Amino acid sequence: MATTELAPTLDLDGAPPKRRRAVRLSLADRVTVALMVGIPMLIVGFFIWFPTISSIILSFSSWDGIGGLHTIQFIGTRNYHQIATIYPPFWPAFEHNIYWLLFLAVIATPFGILLAYLLDKEIRGSRIYQSIFFLPVVLSLAVIGFIWELIYSPTQGLLNNLFEDPAHGHLIDWLGNPKINLWAILVAAGWRHAGYVMIIYLAGLKAVDPSLREAAAIDGASEWHAFRTVVFPAMKPINIVIAVITVIEALRAFDIVYIINNGRNGLELLSVLVTDNIIGEASRIGYGSAIAVILLVISLIPISIFVANAFSEKRT
Repeated sequence: MATTELAPTLDLDGAPPKRRRAVRLSLADRVTVALMVGIPMLIVGFFIWFPTISSIILSFSSWDGIGGLHTIQFIGTRNYHQIATIYPPFWPAFEHNIYWLLFLAVIATPFGILLAYLLDKEIRGSRIYQSIFFLPVVLSLAVIGFIWELIYSPTQGLLNNLFEDPAHGHLIDWLGNPKINLWAILVAAGWRHAGYVMIIYLAGLKAVDPSLREAAAIDGASEWHAFRTVVFPAMKPINIVIAVITVIEALRAFDIVYIINNGRNGLELLSVLVTDNIIGEASRIGYGSAIAVILLVISLIPISIFVANAFSEKRT
């Protein structure tokens, strides 16, 4: 049980100090606090910080994962040099991740914001539309990959049967053609991402003070001008969350391309290269860890810049 004792304080007018109550935790309270703080810290440390730090250390080594830790050979930055110079899949995968990020940031995210803005007007059937657009979010990317694989099927897929003539050989191999399969998969990933952005932004719009819009309307601002100059700046915390989510979703993409063709033939991504090197036939732990560190650095750069700018503007 917590006990209290009186601690002296000084008055500003020089009056005799008064005594205020200070809380002293009992042993049981200290144990409870230690468990409530310590257990989450252990979980985060074990599942996040330990793998991250281990990957950074192993990225400077050559190890096939066989044998004890004494078989690890540290080779400096050789892995990074080889990845950048003599590893053919790296630069195409890096380019595809950039395309993924740009597509989500320029097309899928604004589309999700547009959906949230329209549904915030309380149109008829708003709840139904919200459920329809949010449905892909509750599905895993693996399931979404199966769904769009059926849609893109050359002979039995929805798209080819609507716009082409598979029976006479007129069809488009949406997933087999390396020139277009990345964009086909980006449509599927954007379909899910737009619903995620929509539900987050819609919740933020509901929390905006209605008086801000009313004041803008009284000043004669158009609907677009009011959103751009009043509502959007008021949504800065939500905008930061969406920016971070967009970067994370773009750089951690793995499930959907692995379901389609194991991340090959035009669908190479950095996350696929990490998996192929660490648990693939090559079993190059150090090589895969180096690619994972590169992916980590790429993801941290835009997130850090955006968050730092947002908080610096808030201080000023």
